[in-house]
Amino acid sequence: QVQLVESGGGLVQAGGSLRLSCAASGRTFNRYSMGWFRQAPGKEREFVAAINWSGGTTYYADSVKGRFTMSRDNAKNSVYLQMNSLKPEDTAVYYCAAALRYGSSWSPASPYEYDYWGQGTQVTVSS
Repeated sequence: QVQLVESGGGLVQAGGSLRLSCAASGRTFNRYSMGWFRQAPGKEREFVAAINWSGGTTYYADSVKGRFTMSRDNAKNSVYLQMNSLKPEDTAVYYCAAALRYGSSWSPASPYEYDYWGQGTQVTVSS
């Protein structure tokens, strides 16, 4: 069992930055691939970014590529999402997720690949 707790959300002006954190419980954190998803009101949950167990490979949605950076610190059981050049369309609840999958058997952009989810943190970008 893995418990995930997100933090770092808030209100920011367009063009600003935020850094989201996700803290995980358990001693097997480094076995999990991790992802960030977001959900805006009235919309489906969408993939934002993912990272493999070692942190050596990252994946990004086209809409955030070049603006967002995902990283992890296995010693701290944490993953991060650095969000720069934020836009109003980035406004959403952001969720951290953990997947006990890796390699070619893992589809990082699919929410169905993830076994555990956090409660989410709100990000609001004003224009």
